[in-house]
Amino acid sequence: MAKNFVLDTNVLLHDPQALFAFGDNTVIIPIYVIEEIDTFKKDLNELGRNARQVARYLDSFRAQGSLGDGVKLPNGGVLKVAFTKRTIPPEMLSVHSMDNKIMAVALEARDSHPNMPAIFVTKDANLRIRADALGLTSVDFEGDEKIAVDDLYTGYAEVMVSGELINAFYEKGECELELEGHAPNQFLILKNEANPSQTALAKFAPGKGPNKIAPVARLKDGVWGIRPRNMEQSFALDVLLNDDIKLVTLVGKAGTGKTLLAIAGGLQRTMEAQVFSKLLVSRPIFPLGKDIGFLPGDVEQKLNPWMQPIFDNVEFLMNLSRADKKRGRGYHELIDLGVLAIEPLTYIRGRSIPNQFIIVDEAQNLTPHEVKTIITRAGDNTKIILTGDPYQIDNPYLDSMNNGLIHVLNRFRNEKIAGHVTLTKGERSLLAECASNVL
Repeated sequence: MAKNFVLDTNVLLHDPQALFAFGDNTVIIPIYVIEEIDTFKKDLNELGRNARQVARYLDSFRAQGSLGDGVKLPNGGVLKVAFTKRTIPPEMLSVHSMDNKIMAVALEARDSHPNMPAIFVTKDANLRIRADALGLTSVDFEGDEKIAVDDLYTGYAEVMVSGELINAFYEKGECELELEGHAPNQFLILKNEANPSQTALAKFAPGKGPNKIAPVARLKDGVWGIRPRNMEQSFALDVLLNDDIKLVTLVGKAGTGKTLLAIAGGLQRTMEAQVFSKLLVSRPIFPLGKDIGFLPGDVEQKLNPWMQPIFDNVEFLMNLSRADKKRGRGYHELIDLGVLAIEPLTYIRGRSIPNQFIIVDEAQNLTPHEVKTIITRAGDNTKIILTGDPYQIDNPYLDSMNNGLIHVLNRFRNEKIAGHVTLTKGERSLLAECASNVL
């Protein structure tokens, strides 16, 4: 049965593609939604971009016919812009007049077409409650199908195999293994089905063949003085040091070593291997397009308070003694050498960044559009590392599943140039690990 879907303002500001997400049904946009969207169109953030995109979509459909009567959508549905003189009961009125008018349009759609169910779509939980009290069916807009954070792709899998396969793997340094649904750069924990204590760490090597597995890199001397403390960190360092992988996502709670491993890998490939000309590190402080604030000083001085976690990790890797620090040694030595650069994401739009190892820390605070802006800046021989914890979101418009970090993880899972590792074991300290688990 065909349905009428009435969209709230926040749905279109969240995702302009929502216009095309309801199949061959009728999508109704209250005129009051367009008025609200118009107030966002000059903003230089994600909401402003989406507001402008919605206006472009509606204007293009207006050229095809009357939006009041309805125009055909590419997916077979119908798009309408509607208004109403109807009012809702005084006891249900909100202090927000636009919400009242939008709700009235949804009620009119329900009552004027009794044979077509009317569904009010909004991301406002309170508005869904009010709609329910008025007898109006209301739903949240999810967009792409979501997966719970705990069910996300981890980057590795445990596989039970024969002892003969493990022995052949150790002898030859590679072997064939068919695993349904595996990702190109997925890591494996091979266990002997007859003797589970016999194990091997492996990874799929797409350059050698679709089902070819190879050993995980053994780092006897470590990387810039650090050695992996667990299996997950071994996987992370392997993918960080693999120059064939151009995009890496590291997901994990606080204290799992995401940032430290990424910086160590970047310094190794930049200073020692000289594969890249510079290590560029940044964190999302403000939305793209906004200024970096009114703190005194130049860009570097403005960024110092926000980048201190990066500086702490760099100085830890430099193994500076107390006497070294008293003499003024620190991370600035690498900046002065041109090896390390700390830059805001604010000014990245329009740039092309070749031959650099780029780390974007706290990437869970980026929107999917901002992440796309960053990744599309990568020039020839540039590698990008995104690190973050989806449970620690500071951006009020994002949650654990619609942020840029998880968006990239889901979209790049099956790409040969991308790798991912989820780190779960905290290694910062016993206290930090306990706090991450119990608080």
